[in-house]
Amino acid sequence: MTRPDDGAHPLLSVEGLSVAYGQTTVVHDVSFALEQGRSLALIGESGSGKSTIARSVLRLLPRDLGRSVGRIHFEGREVLGIPERRFRPLRGRELGFVPQDPTNSLNHVRTIGAQAREAVDLLDSSLSRAQKRGIVLDAFHQVGLPDPKRVFESYPHQLSGGMLQRVLIGLTIIPEPKLIVADEPTSALDVTIQKRILDLLSGLQAARGISLLLITHDLAIAADRTDEIVVLKDGRVQESGPTTQVFTSPASEYARKLHADVPSLNPERYAELRDRPRIEVGARGGDGTGTPGPRIEFRDVVKTFTVDGHELHAVSDASFSVAPGTTHAIVGESGSGKTTAVRMLLGLETPTHGEIRVDGEVVSNRSHDSLRDVRRHLQLVYQNPFTSLDATWKVRRIIREPLDRYRIGTKAEREERVLEALAQVGLAEHLLDRRPTNLSGGQRQRVAIARALVLRPDVIVLDEPTSALDVSVQADILDVLVRLQADLGLTYVFVSHDLAIVRQIAHTVTVMARGRIVEQGPVGQILDRPYTDYTRELIAAIPGQTLAPVASEVPGVEATA
Repeated sequence: MTRPDDGAHPLLSVEGLSVAYGQTTVVHDVSFALEQGRSLALIGESGSGKSTIARSVLRLLPRDLGRSVGRIHFEGREVLGIPERRFRPLRGRELGFVPQDPTNSLNHVRTIGAQAREAVDLLDSSLSRAQKRGIVLDAFHQVGLPDPKRVFESYPHQLSGGMLQRVLIGLTIIPEPKLIVADEPTSALDVTIQKRILDLLSGLQAARGISLLLITHDLAIAADRTDEIVVLKDGRVQESGPTTQVFTSPASEYARKLHADVPSLNPERYAELRDRPRIEVGARGGDGTGTPGPRIEFRDVVKTFTVDGHELHAVSDASFSVAPGTTHAIVGESGSGKTTAVRMLLGLETPTHGEIRVDGEVVSNRSHDSLRDVRRHLQLVYQNPFTSLDATWKVRRIIREPLDRYRIGTKAEREERVLEALAQVGLAEHLLDRRPTNLSGGQRQRVAIARALVLRPDVIVLDEPTSALDVSVQADILDVLVRLQADLGLTYVFVSHDLAIVRQIAHTVTVMARGRIVEQGPVGQILDRPYTDYTRELIAAIPGQTLAPVASEVPGVEATA
């Protein structure tokens, strides 16, 4: 990293840092420097050591487990070896911290205001309650929170994830720190909220001359938001340098792989497989001419809920169809209605009006027993592989369970189907006797896909299947899904807020906002020529985007909005 020529110290300097947990060294000889008012990203997959380095800078490693050696200088002062009582005044005042998950960083039984006053105490504990309140409200206003007074009086569960993250940023800037360490500050947020939070951090950095140390697994975010990048793998620096250099001409094999795995940088990654002639598997409900009918149809579907005596329209007049063997994406922010639409397709919610058809057969408003055969051909892969699999079961039982439930085949035939599904997702047989806790996130999601495949379904609903995964693991899962569709003729309904992934793998897309379809059609048409401001906002939020035209269009959705 470059340093100024006038002999001045960088704001933060890390030299030869190694960190061990017990007998295991997880960070090896890491060095970098960050100048005042500049930004630097530590990027890498889970286990790369990036968060451990950040916690070493903040002296937040587990007290009796983590051990750091090397040198960390802040404003020229060595801070790694000083007693905790001397470092504590720096943390919060000079060194701010924005953690990854705001819901776990705030006390849920205390109001936001009660917790915010503690941040003001770092500035001046002698202030009156009214003065503290005024400072907090001003900070909330600066970070763009609507109605700061309501936020001040609310409990964390009464605010959205994006609002909670703004609260944490507001509390961080109150003492006017010189450095903010932001550890994956947007990974749990919708893409548009993510952009607003990153815009906020960038704006505060520019306005106040704050330095930013950003921890992320996403090269595209780092490229958009930071001046310099340090690429980490297995606790070692793979390469580092100015963002433009690392972003456009990565020198290390690992950085090149990260670059290749970012959806917005490689929109045509799956074009050949995605656009090959489709295999028709069991398509029914045609028009009598031999042309297969749509695999899925929504016809004027409405879903309302009653909340505190008021009707809430979760889905309003939704109509779309999905051709066999294609991927249809349903996109939108949280609260757009996409999850409710999928729950109705799966029979987990009943439409208030309208009907839903699968292969020409009406599946809405039917009894649980009559839906049993339909569900055999309509499987679901959940968003989070860390919570969707029973941690007490072994992989063999998890994959076999649908076969047991439907009483399909003999014991030997079920075992054969399990092995077949395992091979289809690229997992080795020795993993069958492991439990989910002994698998990586990517392996867990492959198990979830194998469990969906074992019944040999026609349709798989994918509910944000990669949003909880690192970008490289995400790419591996998308590789599996696209290959399976090409080989087996599967139809996918892909729920997502990430239009970069949608461009890569989907043929058609429905964009939803506040329960309504705002536009829909072939992916290239919608993403290259959107006609609503809402869709344009979703597209603009894609980090590091290079939106090239999709090579070919595959029909399957009738534009009804």
